[in-house]
Amino acid sequence: MLLFSDDSKPYSLPVLTVSELRILTRNRHRLVEMRSKLKLSISRLITILFPELPNAVWSVNQKSCYALLTEFPTAKAIANANIVRLTNVLSSNSHGRYGREKAEQIRELARNTIGFDSCASGLELQQTIRLIQNIADEIAILDKEIKKIMKECASPILSIPGIGYILGAIIISEIGDIENFQNPAKLLAFSGLEPSTYQSGNFTASSTPMVKRGSKYLRWAFLQAARLVAYRDVTFSYYYEKKLSEGKHHFVALSHTAKKLVRVVFHLLKSGEDFKAVA
Repeated sequence: MLLFSDDSKPYSLPVLTVSELRILTRNRHRLVEMRSKLKLSISRLITILFPELPNAVWSVNQKSCYALLTEFPTAKAIANANIVRLTNVLSSNSHGRYGREKAEQIRELARNTIGFDSCASGLELQQTIRLIQNIADEIAILDKEIKKIMKECASPILSIPGIGYILGAIIISEIGDIENFQNPAKLLAFSGLEPSTYQSGNFTASSTPMVKRGSKYLRWAFLQAARLVAYRDVTFSYYYEKKLSEGKHHFVALSHTAKKLVRVVFHLLKSGEDFKAVA
């Protein structure tokens, strides 16, 4: 039946560069997910040990807080810390943004905390911080390798403002050979960004969710890229704002912008041309 229908497609081995990028970017995705889960653990442990800390700093996941909690993992340890040492830890890891005043504020909060003093939870907090830092180092190694390969590829999608080496690598590695897609609609379907259809009798729904088939990595990359490109390119920014003015929710407007980006990427990869911004 296959020979009679002649509906077969020639099989070609994936390009080594694309295959390597797919391995690297998917590994990076897994590491980022692991880091995100560990950051949730950080929030949970701080809520137990020192719930007042998040209101005193810009973020508990910044370098200065990690350095503080690595050396003084509990509120009691911070409350009993030498103010000079506390100031040095915060100042040296925040490029001087946090000084003695901030150290005194945090120590005063620690002395009046409602948190639970637990050495075991403090040890877990220290270990979790070290795991996050180790994963961050591994992600940096992957980013360096991805950037190296992307520079060799010189893909035209890097000419799109807002798409850097990482997002560009995810997009071209998940797409693979652009010749496998006959038109932008095929690429849109593979990205899982096309709207689903619902019909019942003579009724056809006008507002339906995305089908979310195909590559979840590619769908995520296009949605992230659409947000960044809309910040940097006038045409995409106007298109996004137009959708918002029509009463669409932010995420709906963003998905429409992502669909427009898919069509642009399809054209660039097919033609090999660089992106040209409209003046």
